[in-house]
Amino acid sequence: MIIKPEKTVADYVTQNIKASHVFKNYGIDFCCGGGISVEKACQERGVDYFALVKDLELIGAVEENETDFNKIPLDELIDHIIEKHHTYIEANIGILIQYSAKVAKVHGGNNPELVRVYELFDKVAGELAAHLKKEELILFPFIKKMLKAEKEGIPLNVPNFSTVENPIKMMEEEHEFAGNIFKEIAHLTNNYTPPAHACNTYKALFDKLDEFEQDLHEHIHLENNILHPKALKLERELRL
Repeated sequence: MIIKPEKTVADYVTQNIKASHVFKNYGIDFCCGGGISVEKACQERGVDYFALVKDLELIGAVEENETDFNKIPLDELIDHIIEKHHTYIEANIGILIQYSAKVAKVHGGNNPELVRVYELFDKVAGELAAHLKKEELILFPFIKKMLKAEKEGIPLNVPNFSTVENPIKMMEEEHEFAGNIFKEIAHLTNNYTPPAHACNTYKALFDKLDEFEQDLHEHIHLENNILHPKALKLERELRL
């Protein structure tokens, strides 16, 4: 991967999703906070810039069997987000509420941070469930309508939310809320590291929370850094 000073953290992950693993290893946010330069991100996190750049340079090209999400049509990207990330959230929220409630009840007396983890996840779970529905019922269908208008050369009717900027702004605010919740959970759990005395459910909770956060980061990246900018550009072009 070629490194250019003017490119943002999000730019590198958009170019090659493998860059997300490098940024995660250095504790750098590539989804909600990915709009800053790598150098600035390193300064904010106290990370060795040259060490990180070296790791980025080692990243290979996107393989033939891997999807380059920056190049696929927007309707395919939307379908991928729903099928992979929305389905994942819906399948795992219940499991994590069950695990976090059980661990908080059994171990919360000696480890009060576990009660807070349960409270935080329960809060974000409700927000995410509503968030997915807003995307699937409002934002995504309108983006597909824009694609149809572009393809067929037909006028685009003005939606009741006036412009796609409005639901996108709301979705990104909700992304930031969820991202901040998980930053707090990661801090409370020492980056999902269970203590030596942890039982199997305790360990399973931390492992599942880590997996959930990784999926959420990739999900938010695809929307904030690829889908939303392209949808905004498409609407501007259709309004000309």
